[in-house]
Amino acid sequence: MSGDERDGQRVDEEGAPVAAASPAPAWEFVLPDEEATEDLGLFLCELLLPGDRVALAGELGDGKTTLARAMIRELTGEPGLEVPSPTFTLIQPYTARDGRAVIHADLYRLRDADELLELGFDEMTEGAITLVEWPDRMPAHPGPVLTVGLSLRPEFGEGARLARIAGTGGMEARIDRARAVRKLLARAGWDDAERILMQGDASSRAYERLRKPDGTSAVLMISPAKADGPPVRDGKPYSAIVHLAESVHAFVALDRGLRALGFSAPRIYGEDLAEGLLILEDLGSDPVVEGGAPRPERYAEAVRLLAKLHATDLPATLPVAEGIDHVIPAYDREALLFEAELMPDWYAPAIRGVTLDEGARAEFVALWRQALEAAIPARPTWTLRDYHSPNLIWLPGREGLERVGVIDFQDAVMGHPAYDVASLLQDARVDATADFELRLLGLYVRERRARDANFDMGAFATAYALLAAQRATKILGIFARLDKRDGKPGYLAHLPRIEGYLLRNLAHPALAPLRDWHARHLPGLLPEA
Repeated sequence: MSGDERDGQRVDEEGAPVAAASPAPAWEFVLPDEEATEDLGLFLCELLLPGDRVALAGELGDGKTTLARAMIRELTGEPGLEVPSPTFTLIQPYTARDGRAVIHADLYRLRDADELLELGFDEMTEGAITLVEWPDRMPAHPGPVLTVGLSLRPEFGEGARLARIAGTGGMEARIDRARAVRKLLARAGWDDAERILMQGDASSRAYERLRKPDGTSAVLMISPAKADGPPVRDGKPYSAIVHLAESVHAFVALDRGLRALGFSAPRIYGEDLAEGLLILEDLGSDPVVEGGAPRPERYAEAVRLLAKLHATDLPATLPVAEGIDHVIPAYDREALLFEAELMPDWYAPAIRGVTLDEGARAEFVALWRQALEAAIPARPTWTLRDYHSPNLIWLPGREGLERVGVIDFQDAVMGHPAYDVASLLQDARVDATADFELRLLGLYVRERRARDANFDMGAFATAYALLAAQRATKILGIFARLDKRDGKPGYLAHLPRIEGYLLRNLAHPALAPLRDWHARHLPGLLPEA
């Protein structure tokens, strides 16, 4: 997209930003030719979701149909698609490349709004991306609306147009983010890259692979700062209790901290901290697993990486940018307990059909509170929390521990070293035998002892069983919640594996009271004996 941007933030007489309630100024820029108008259409497609409406305003000949044609071709994935103006049919449906419905409407000949009802406009556009020319002849839309006004401006050159973009119904934030992405890509030298949507994770973050014409690639991470959710306990939201990162500051701080230690976290090529945007080194996609099972030599290196990390004295505060620091929160008992409570709150009723009474739930919490005493570290270390197969990439072109690429650590806390070892060896998505787990635990112990003669193997083994059990308990609750609350049933396929890990951990003597509780209150999960 080309042209001169001509907007700015509104300020009062003393230069301070106006109140948030004031409407944001429209985004205006010049399109020098028809190609620029088509480029604008490609850009606008990045903003759109099912149910959105695009209001294309302007006079005859201002370029509305040209813009609509470019957008429809992009959405359908058919660059040569014939897209006639629906001046006489009024409405023309298409199917996007992902199966979504796309509706193109031209209301120039519309006599009155009742005619839309006769055509079934509301039914056709429900859940569709709808492009509407002459939108002033259409009733107001309660959902997200992207308004694009086009007008010929010969003073800027023959065929030049002025584009004016605004949004309502939640579209404003998407426009702002899209603008920020474009600016960052241009600033970092990636504006000529193709953008390919990557599969996300269970979080609200989004990822795109950037590929330049020469084949060079990077990863765009889109992680806007999240507002606090509703308070769930003692006036605190869930994210605050369990210490989830709410901005990219944590990722940037840990990324640079890990790289300073010689580990293969991705380089940061460009950043917009305010908008939550990062351009990252593309470490590839070579996994540490094969066929759903660990690759032993790669897992061994991942274990050695943890041993080196945990044997290092690590700070709890890391720099993000000039004048900005990130304080890594403590993985305290409040957080660990709250996570464990996801099992009685979600897993027990949704998966086991068991509604626990107040006494059973209170006993569960009390037993976990007591058990976690043995998992309080004498010297807390960086606990990355998501150190498992989806977030580890094998880099065969590098040497030693640098062959293990680490890509997800923004929720890191100061905790016990056993947690990340358990996260790796009891991966919710990987079938690992008890014998394999024991062998790699032995490797970890040997590596730690080689770096620290005072390493207490017995205390570590107990903490490992406790935190592995806590993690399995938490994940059972999270996956049940993802299904029941968020409509994501795919995670349920992993429940039998996690239940097996929980059984394995509850066999430790330190967890005998909790094993007894499970046998009494969740029949079917544990053997009755």
